[in-house]
Amino acid sequence: MKFYDREEQLEMLREMRELSYNGYSRLTVVTGRRRIGKTTLIKEAFQDEGYVYLFVGKKSESVLCREFCEEYREKTGIFVPPMSVFRDVFRFFMEEGKRRKYTLVFDEFQNFLEINPSIYSDIQNWWDKYQKDSHVNLVVSGSVYSLMEKIFKDRKEPLYGRQDSTIKLQAFPTSVLKQILKDYSPDYTNDDLLALYTFTGGIPKYVELLMDVKAVNCKKMIARICKEDSPLIEEGRKLLIQEFGRRYATYFSILQAISMGYNTQSSIEDYLGGKSLGGQLAKLEETYDLIRKVRPIWSKPKTQTVRYEISDIFLRFWFRYVEKNQRLVEIGQYQALQRIIEDDYQTYSGEVLERYFKLKLVESMEYKDIGGWWDPKGYTDKDGHHQQAELDIVALRLKENVLDIIEIKRNPDKFNKSLLEEKAAFFSSREKQARKNKIVLSCLSLEDM
Repeated sequence: MKFYDREEQLEMLREMRELSYNGYSRLTVVTGRRRIGKTTLIKEAFQDEGYVYLFVGKKSESVLCREFCEEYREKTGIFVPPMSVFRDVFRFFMEEGKRRKYTLVFDEFQNFLEINPSIYSDIQNWWDKYQKDSHVNLVVSGSVYSLMEKIFKDRKEPLYGRQDSTIKLQAFPTSVLKQILKDYSPDYTNDDLLALYTFTGGIPKYVELLMDVKAVNCKKMIARICKEDSPLIEEGRKLLIQEFGRRYATYFSILQAISMGYNTQSSIEDYLGGKSLGGQLAKLEETYDLIRKVRPIWSKPKTQTVRYEISDIFLRFWFRYVEKNQRLVEIGQYQALQRIIEDDYQTYSGEVLERYFKLKLVESMEYKDIGGWWDPKGYTDKDGHHQQAELDIVALRLKENVLDIIEIKRNPDKFNKSLLEEKAAFFSSREKQARKNKIVLSCLSLEDM
């Protein structure tokens, strides 16, 4: 698959290179979850020069140093004396920056923690000593979000605050997914687009895996995912074990519970046998960036009306179908897994459609507030019946005093405008800020993607 998007990030990387070459050494940190395209981005940014790319494998320090020296010599043609400790290697790299301008990349930078944690102090030492007198465009990237955050944002760490620029890669926006599908299937349908978003979450590598085998519609995508050799079957487990290490069991259970609809702290704790999970939920949100709290729009930060959702669309899908049906995978019943996904797809993708439209509204940059709203107690309608009080999307426009209240339906024929009017009226009675704006009710469906 060709390179898509990332223009802003490419510009940032090249700007740091220019500052390094024309001023003094700069350090750029590139983070983002596994398969998000960090290495591809770096290679695209510096393809016009012979940069030095070093992968930090989980090997002994002496073996890794020998490999680094050999790679440096091959890329630059410069003699590198044999060295077996990293502090000597990095000092050599920085001293070379006094004689020449070049780009140096360390991929999977967090792996130094397993090799020798003191390496970060060695880097800090030589970086502080040589930065202002050298011209090294240093770029480090890492897939383990929690560790990369710790290395550069924990005040106790030696490299705290040393970065000059940080790039956190996100999934492809909806506009890019449309462009990719158009390139591979000019006659694609909106249901094909929703399927691509539902199964990949816009993660570049997952999109590439499907496009490369011409899986461009929902049926073909599901069939490709449910094959014995499909990388996506084990991808969720690999991603999370890489992040959690040996402590993954409870975190897996929490994510599984959320994927099944247990989305409040009390319901998750009940599902897991009454365990107290406040600490683990906080870590999943703040340290690992895998879940997020969702509150009704305009609610106070300390409100108890909180739901949890898995922030990563692919992981949400993986837990709902692959992890939940792991027994089928273990005995090779991939066709049975395929049928389960196909039978449930319309229901599940309808839920994902709401996330898609929220993302699309954010990308439009036409709104200053976007969220959902609900009241756990519900309301009583004019006929005395109890109704759920929930609005899919509430969005306040940026340049007008207009509040859009939007119902999301796969099929627009199922939209009940009078019911939405009732819910909107109840919402206005509860939210003073809503009454300050003109309210516009509408429905978004597959036809509007």
